[in-house]
Amino acid sequence: MSSESAPPNGPDLGQGIALRDLPDGGTLAGHAGGEAVLLVRRGEEFFAVGAVCTHYGAPLADGLVVGETVRCPWHHACFSLRTGEALRAPALNPVSCFRIEHRNGSVYVREKLERAAPRALTSPTPRSIVIVGGGAAGNAAAETLRNEGYRGGITMVSDDDSAPYDRPNLSKGFLAGTAEEDWIPLRSPDFYKEKNIDLKLATRVAAIDPASRRLRLAGGGELSYDALLLATGAEPVRLNLPGGDLAHVHYLRTLADSRALVAKAQVSRRAVVIGASFIGLEVAASLRARNIEVDVVAPETIPMERILGPDAGNFLRRLHEEHGVKFHLGTTAASITARSVTLENGENLEADLVVIGVGVRPSTSLAEHAGLSIDRGVAVNEYLETSAPGIFAAGDIARWPDRLTGESIRVEHFVVAERQGQTAARNILGARERFDAVPFFWTEQYDLQIAYVGHAERWDKADIEGNLEARDCTISYLRGGKKLAVATIGRDLAGLEAEVAFERAIASG
Repeated sequence: MSSESAPPNGPDLGQGIALRDLPDGGTLAGHAGGEAVLLVRRGEEFFAVGAVCTHYGAPLADGLVVGETVRCPWHHACFSLRTGEALRAPALNPVSCFRIEHRNGSVYVREKLERAAPRALTSPTPRSIVIVGGGAAGNAAAETLRNEGYRGGITMVSDDDSAPYDRPNLSKGFLAGTAEEDWIPLRSPDFYKEKNIDLKLATRVAAIDPASRRLRLAGGGELSYDALLLATGAEPVRLNLPGGDLAHVHYLRTLADSRALVAKAQVSRRAVVIGASFIGLEVAASLRARNIEVDVVAPETIPMERILGPDAGNFLRRLHEEHGVKFHLGTTAASITARSVTLENGENLEADLVVIGVGVRPSTSLAEHAGLSIDRGVAVNEYLETSAPGIFAAGDIARWPDRLTGESIRVEHFVVAERQGQTAARNILGARERFDAVPFFWTEQYDLQIAYVGHAERWDKADIEGNLEARDCTISYLRGGKKLAVATIGRDLAGLEAEVAFERAIASG
């Protein structure tokens, strides 16, 4: 859903409002010319932009104005109030901007403004850029290069057979049957042609030679590059157990995986989900939406305890149990047959569908064989540069120095990957921009949404403010008294405010 398709409501801003009716820092949702508009005042200056986030259609009036930007309340996309540009993923498209007119103590929203063409680059730039990986980071990088005015060659090499797509939806709406497949691609096939991005699908890179700046393709042929971005993502951890390779056993990472899982779900009656991670629980919720009986098997005693804490973990368990899911915790699968899963504790669970979601591993083999520095991922500096000149890394494979925690971290989340792709692209063009974006992810399970800001790989205290059972709370994760992350339920604005607080802490050193 875009701002242009949002139903108009609120006052007709084309008729004008008195200046005194909108205080400094205030926002007002209304409409002009039949389109939904958000009017924002900053001092004596007024801005009018499309009122709906171009990612999933959130009302920007419920978001947060920070400087000359507005942030989406749902998934923390950020838009320029001055240009409408989508400054931060997950939104890729801009919102509209409208001309403002001041007259007789009132402000009026007039016609939509034409969007400015990308500015021409004046500094020297690489003649050719190759991106290895067609996921979130790779796609965001390619788009950003063109948005920044880069006119050289861009080649995106992806071993996936599908063009870049909205991976978070695979375990959520698409699997549940509430999102059509035409929602899933991030862009149309024509987009890459129009942007002159050479998208090579179902193509695997066999080796990288940093000295000669060349790639060797598995199917034959080579590519040369002046700058290279590695965005190879991650691969599911596969369980080595009897029956693990049977046809009804599925992993979920790619669009092809999700299509196969949807097809099997349509003819299945009972499913066993092995793993109680976010993806495991999202899969469980989506399968229940299809009225499939679901058993969840996991070695931990409380789902998601390590990430969210025991209170939130038990809350999630109760939520799933209320929807008919049965948990088998403190154990794992020992073997799989065509009709059942046997657990290590001796239980036997009937299943005509098995989904394994026990985590992922970064796909670092290309980088390792190329001699790049590896540290539980591809080691990069604050500019996302690897140890080899001209090679950058972004997304699930990248381990970078996080100024909030003072540690090197690696994060496996779609929005982080997109934002790293955007930063890496600008740095390939010479920007020297630190990657300091605060990590963000979200999960949807049934009618519950949890947003998580920051990164607390280790924490010693989880403070809950509000009422978890009422789905109205903020959970702060601390280590040694320092707040590292915040999870919110039913408090979108609090999540945005936490993000800004973390950014200020980073900026202050």
